[in-house]
Amino acid sequence: MIKAAIFDLDGTLLDRDESVKKFVSNQYDRLLEFLHQIPKETYIKRFIELDCRGYVRKDKVYQQLVQDFNIKGLTWQKLLEDYISMFKHNCVPFPNLITMLGELKETDLQLGMITNGKGKFQLDNIRSLGIENYFDTILVSEWEGIKKPNPQIFMKAVAQLNVQPNQCIFVGDHPNNDVKAARHVGMIGIWKKDFEWNNVDADYIIDDLAELPIIIKRMCNNENF
Repeated sequence: MIKAAIFDLDGTLLDRDESVKKFVSNQYDRLLEFLHQIPKETYIKRFIELDCRGYVRKDKVYQQLVQDFNIKGLTWQKLLEDYISMFKHNCVPFPNLITMLGELKETDLQLGMITNGKGKFQLDNIRSLGIENYFDTILVSEWEGIKKPNPQIFMKAVAQLNVQPNQCIFVGDHPNNDVKAARHVGMIGIWKKDFEWNNVDADYIIDDLAELPIIIKRMCNNENF
């Protein structure tokens, strides 16, 4: 019996790729006085390259940007401050996010979230998406002192939801940090497709969040499909 659904954030609920594009475009416009000598598309493209889909620290990204483009009158620290304070205004949800969460709450499932990242920054993004109140527990790696794929953070979520691992599904986009790690502790691992990987070993694979309530209903009814 499935009693809980636990989610990753970036790349699963938050369309981080689109959010980053939107943010960097708006950052360029806000700071045009200092960046006008750089073509806008060049600035956006270089940020995305350096960011490596969120796996490179932003202080390093901005230090390199300032160096690459010889930016004057604007420090990397100021660029980083702008990122930290303004990114939340550029969050783009994946389609059907709110509908899916609403449908799951109607089934009395417990909902949880485990996300790597900075505590306040991630919580600001969650609130920007308007989804905080759907979740019974939210664990952010900075605040927990552990991060995925460490099994301890998965087990902490299970304990807070008062369920067993085999009563949980975990939905994420990263094959190792999300799907493999969740399955390792006994959860059902669902991979939300991402163009970066192929042939991911998962219990279920989805393209769209709208598929989740159907999958869970069938699992609860012990249907084969």
